Amino acid sequence: MSEIEEFLTQEEEQKIIEAIRVAEKETSGEIRVHIENDSTKHCLEHAKEVFHLLHMDETAEKNGILFYVAVHTHQFAIIGDSGIDEKVPDNFWNDVKDTVTGEFSKGNKADGLILGILEAGQKLQQYFPYNKEDKNELSDDISKS
Repeated sequence: MSEIEEFLTQEEEQKIIEAIRVAEKETSGEIRVHIENDSTKHCLEHAKEVFHLLHMDETAEKNGILFYVAVHTHQFAIIGDSGIDEKVPDNFWNDVKDTVTGEFSKGNKADGLILGILEAGQKLQQYFPYNKEDKNELSDDISKS
């Protein structure tokens, strides 16, 4: 069994997907989680590449959010698309990142992602409120590589 397969149980993955769905009812933002074993590149730089590979930069409002986890190296990054970056303060993701990494440090991987996703949805509501015509532009499934 690989480290990625050991990182979350099927049940935990389903809870994370449900958290994405709940968070996206608060905001028009599009949230994804990507988990991979490792990258030889800097975490944030690689997360940006993954963001593009997952077509997250193609949403109508440029409001995609990626929770990126490198399992083997214990690295985490959260990034938002250009539409978000234009509207939010520079330190906007710090609280969310602290929530996730704080739970990770306690061994609560799924809870860290769930709490971070829900917090991101609440924080984004101010800048990207949910509207009834909003379409789910990106898969809620967890991507892995």
